[in-house]
Amino acid sequence: MPGQQRETTFRFLAQPTDVNFGGKVHGGMVMKWIDQAGYAAAVGWSGQYCVTVALGGIQFVKPILIGDIVVVRCKLIRTGASSMHFAVDVIARDLKSGLERLATHCVISFVALDAPEGRPTGVPPWLPQTEDDVILSAYAEKIIAMSRDQQAEIERVRHNIERNG
Repeated sequence: MPGQQRETTFRFLAQPTDVNFGGKVHGGMVMKWIDQAGYAAAVGWSGQYCVTVALGGIQFVKPILIGDIVVVRCKLIRTGASSMHFAVDVIARDLKSGLERLATHCVISFVALDAPEGRPTGVPPWLPQTEDDVILSAYAEKIIAMSRDQQAEIERVRHNIERNG
């Protein structure tokens, strides 16, 4: 039922095919896992097909190694008319020691689309319930604003290059 699944957790095993020459999991693989878990979270909340529209504030904090269990936790922290924004923590756990470490953090945003036109469609609203929810919602707003500022700067530079080029 839409609007009831606020959190989603995926688990992966970091395999030799996931790593770079330094023996650490590729950032691109981590981003793929984030996108997969985020998609499941977005569909779980909206009950609709969803597409990724932004990934903001990504920080690769600690490396993920071959054999680590990778836990990707997505938590809804803001909704718009058709958009959903999730805080994502990627945790790496050493199977032998059981020690966990934050590997990556970001905010990922999705838009729900209707069928068959593929146009943005409404999602169930979510409102902060706790003090932590209010903090996370404000965090999402800041990441969204930074993303808009970044896009405006890219457009400005492109326009200047095209005009001068």
